[in-house]
Amino acid sequence: MESLIKFVENEFVPKKEFPQFAAGDTITVYYEIKEGEKTRTQFFKGVVIQRRGTGATETFTIRKMSGTIGVERIFPLNMPALQKIEINKKGKVRRARIFYFRGLTGKKARIKEIRS
Repeated sequence: MESLIKFVENEFVPKKEFPQFAAGDTITVYYEIKEGEKTRTQFFKGVVIQRRGTGATETFTIRKMSGTIGVERIFPLNMPALQKIEINKKGKVRRARIFYFRGLTGKKARIKEIRS
């Protein structure tokens, strides 16, 4: 049964090419929003908290600060509305899921950057 599901995912779900990113990276996600008959592109820039899942069901969570309120958004990697992903900064963290980042404020909430 699992092999049948994987076969269907590989054959029928269109794959998009996005750059490699991990937890701690600051990225900008451009996605399409439909309002009535009009469509527009909106972006969401923040720090990747986690990547989860594999294949067609893979998702990633981004966190940004909007004023003093933290906003998190979960994006499926194979969402048809995703247009592009830009990596702004590569972050150096020692975990794959940085949920502790939610509790940090001010200068403690900085992630060391990897220069490449």
